[in-house]
Amino acid sequence: MTAAVPDRSTVVIVGAGPTGVTVATLLAQYGVDTLILDRWAQVYPQPRAVHMDDEIVRTFARLGVADQIAAISRPALGLRLLDDSMNVLAEFTRDTGLSRNGFPQANMFDQPELEALLRSNLERYQSAELRGDAEVIDIENVADRVRVAYTDRVTGTEHAVDAEYVLGCDGANSLVRTRIGSCMDDLGFEQRWLVIDVATSTDLHQWEGVHQVCDPVRAGTYMRIGATRYRWEFRLLDGETSAEFNTLDKVRPLIEPWVRNAAAVDLHLVRVTEYTFGAQLAESWRRGRVFLLGDAAHLTPPFIGQGLGAGVRDAMNLAWKLAGVLRGTLGQDVLDTYEQERKPHARQLIRLALGVGHAMTAGGDLGNIIRRVVLPQLHRLPGLNARVIDSRTPRLRRSRLVLKSRAPGNLAGTLCPNPEVAEGHRLDAKLGAGFAIVTTIAPGPEQQTLIAQRGATLHVAAPGSELARWLHRGRATAVIVRPDRTVMKAGRDIGALCTVLPTFHCVAPTQPTGRMRPGR
Repeated sequence: MTAAVPDRSTVVIVGAGPTGVTVATLLAQYGVDTLILDRWAQVYPQPRAVHMDDEIVRTFARLGVADQIAAISRPALGLRLLDDSMNVLAEFTRDTGLSRNGFPQANMFDQPELEALLRSNLERYQSAELRGDAEVIDIENVADRVRVAYTDRVTGTEHAVDAEYVLGCDGANSLVRTRIGSCMDDLGFEQRWLVIDVATSTDLHQWEGVHQVCDPVRAGTYMRIGATRYRWEFRLLDGETSAEFNTLDKVRPLIEPWVRNAAAVDLHLVRVTEYTFGAQLAESWRRGRVFLLGDAAHLTPPFIGQGLGAGVRDAMNLAWKLAGVLRGTLGQDVLDTYEQERKPHARQLIRLALGVGHAMTAGGDLGNIIRRVVLPQLHRLPGLNARVIDSRTPRLRRSRLVLKSRAPGNLAGTLCPNPEVAEGHRLDAKLGAGFAIVTTIAPGPEQQTLIAQRGATLHVAAPGSELARWLHRGRATAVIVRPDRTVMKAGRDIGALCTVLPTFHCVAPTQPTGRMRPGR
């Protein structure tokens, strides 16, 4: 460690990818000082993640960038399953209109564009600083704080910063995870895939959804991610490497079914790379004042497009809890609920991705025969299409912040809808950044006073409104909605709900020009 007097920051975030910048922005909205350390000076220029669902766009809307996200993303029509001869086995069409979360259910995008947008938005917050060219080299506990040592990659000098909390958003090869002694549990999946990104002004005239080639030998995926950008992913055979596909002529045989009408001169090969798709969960997501988020905590195969989304959910779950503890309105024990809630949820999505991947690509010749017989008949099953394309993720498990009952239709652990409640304004904007009571029955004066004293907002749903119907289906007349829009508790007695409503006072963020610099 350097002998120099260390800087101080309330929260240090290691890694400035989408998860790191999202959690920094959410904390800044609560007035929490954050310092992000990232080893690169700028956004990594190559595309990686390409899909986010409506829940994730809803979180980005919370950051204040909904319109910008709409401008750089493209709604997808759903999923088409193809056999190895490119015949359509089944098609699951998704409505590209607005979902219960207020946004299209599937959105394709270019990750460098998204990251640049999120970083630009972060600049609005005085309490957030992004320090690039800063490579973290060590993390250790010092008294009641955590000391983070890092090297300025431009000057080679060492620095240190003391923080109350450290958030490891530093990816699959996380140094933070290593330093807290957490190992990755392997869930038994590893495949090597070739990822191909192509740019062209030529319209390929393909169905505007995700194409999944169900082939145990050469499984593949195609999707359009922008006006001029396209993505293919193909499983590599034993002995193959990405170096064998490093020119357009070499990848053309793979992508030919989609580009046969496009002249080679119109196609620009943006990137060819190899990824090892895995399924892993960190054994522990926390040690003391250090937490893991994003790929540092979990790795999921891409078959349901939830890799980036899982990290953003981590950020949304932890940020308000951390802010509440730092402001003294929530007890330290609420931080235990982060791993309690997020780890089972991540595990469920990883298992779902594994199931989808095996169903589409496993079984050899017998698997192909079964798929050709079974998949074309799936549309005959009532409600199956809705279940396949439904973007809703599993409800959160019980915790001290998810109070479930045994009543049928209980809403606890699910997301509250985000309908338009006034012209041009959705529920999220009305509820603010704290807790809320959403009800169909207006509470009395004493209950209203208690709600206000606890720092919560109140919304009375209009009869016949989307919110009222949602509550009715859940056999409730009122719910407590957490800052991350998860239902904490549902019931028919608003007085009883008020007694368990946490005290949580948040402040409106200031938004002058923030601080971003390439190095220290």
